[in-house]
Amino acid sequence: MARILIVDDDDMNLKMAEFILKKDMKDIEVLLADSGMKAIDILQREKVDLVLLDFQMPMMNGLKTLEIIRKREDMKDVAVIFLTASSDRDTVMQAGMMGVQDYIKKPFMPKDLVERVNKALLIKTLDDPALADLLGKK
Repeated sequence: MARILIVDDDDMNLKMAEFILKKDMKDIEVLLADSGMKAIDILQREKVDLVLLDFQMPMMNGLKTLEIIRKREDMKDVAVIFLTASSDRDTVMQAGMMGVQDYIKKPFMPKDLVERVNKALLIKTLDDPALADLLGKK
């Protein structure tokens, strides 16, 4: 079962993304956080396969949250997709250098959200060392 953490300061965006993912995907658990700090707290306690991270949040934006995630040994390998209304090129490049898996432009279309989440989870599965051992690809 895949565990997805959705991080957004807008309650409507949280609920919409949760609804879409639960409706269109099987074998997932969705966790919600309305701030970067709450996301970090959840990631310290829970194993998560993918984080959908809003870029524009008060107090600690998505880039700062991502920076903390990448610096922590226990979280650094979690897959992250940015949810953003912004298409600022510098932000996109900076996030890309920090290992963001993908970007989903808000407002997102349900089909696009599901496809990108499925793709990110597939990539994560293919990069899993246990799978490499199983397939004999060390």
